[in-house]
Amino acid sequence: MIHDLAARALHLLDPEDAHGLTIAGLEAGLGPVDRSRPDPILRTTLAGLTLPSPIGLAAGFDKNAQVPDAMLAAGFGFVECGTVTPLPQAGNPRPRLFRLTPDRAVINRMGFNNEGLEAFAARLARRPRKGIVGANIGANKDATDRTQDYVTGLTRLWGLADYFTVNISSPNTPGLRALQTKEALEDLLGRLAEARKPLPGDAPVFLKVAPDLEDDEIEAIVAASAAHGLAGIIVSNTTVGRPVTLMSRAASETGGLSGAPLMGPSTFILRRFHAANDKGLILIGAGGVASGADAYAKIRAGAQAVQLYSAMVYEGPGLVTRIKRDLAARLRADGFGCVAEAVGAS
Repeated sequence: MIHDLAARALHLLDPEDAHGLTIAGLEAGLGPVDRSRPDPILRTTLAGLTLPSPIGLAAGFDKNAQVPDAMLAAGFGFVECGTVTPLPQAGNPRPRLFRLTPDRAVINRMGFNNEGLEAFAARLARRPRKGIVGANIGANKDATDRTQDYVTGLTRLWGLADYFTVNISSPNTPGLRALQTKEALEDLLGRLAEARKPLPGDAPVFLKVAPDLEDDEIEAIVAASAAHGLAGIIVSNTTVGRPVTLMSRAASETGGLSGAPLMGPSTFILRRFHAANDKGLILIGAGGVASGADAYAKIRAGAQAVQLYSAMVYEGPGLVTRIKRDLAARLRADGFGCVAEAVGAS
């Protein structure tokens, strides 16, 4: 409760400044600790990774891999750090992060601001390998060969992250979403597959896609992902759409919209991916998760795990514990013995 109240007090500050203070507090050991016993009904296996629960932290919260273990301690079943690019970059000019409080939403146009691959790798190398931590990799804005940036990120972090997410769906790097087109995607995934061949061991690779896709694009993404050995797809990133129901004055800001208004559209696209997924790919549901009911809806729509971030802006870090408790109760109430039994049940 104390940490949730502190999160709400941070609303008195600029959103980006508040986030920086949050990261600093977590680095100083001031974060919450979930001391509850893991509920066995939530235990999940994802591409060979064993998770205490299917509730993960989405990329964007911990861009520089500064606090993955603090967020695992807070109760997340897995944590995704990044997006990280090969070279450090400042991102877009401020202000670039906006709370849409009446809508329980956020708009960001951060532009992959991060400290770069070497700082990210050094932090992962220092951490104890307890808990599942993934790396979300991207391309520098001014890269002449963006595909090579993804190859560089994958090879540099190989052995340091438990899984990788290839982020080609941020709306805040001009032209990045063009990598979702069939020809560009085939080239990207083909080169990543070649880069993985000589690397020791194995780590699952996921593709993170936009919610603004048509059915033929979904089918092409599923086919290309399976053909090039990806473990699965994260559905979805933020949206460039603006629902007419938005009430906040910041609704007209450019950037990607996340939070409660994304729950419906992202879950609809998740269902379309589930329907098109005849390749056995893992689907991870992201976008708008703010409750156990939301997480359960994603799972029933076809997700084997879910991720959240924006909801913590309004609900505080204690949200993850509440979601896990509610999700476990919903699974039992419907007669499921584990998360896997509920996947796609809708």
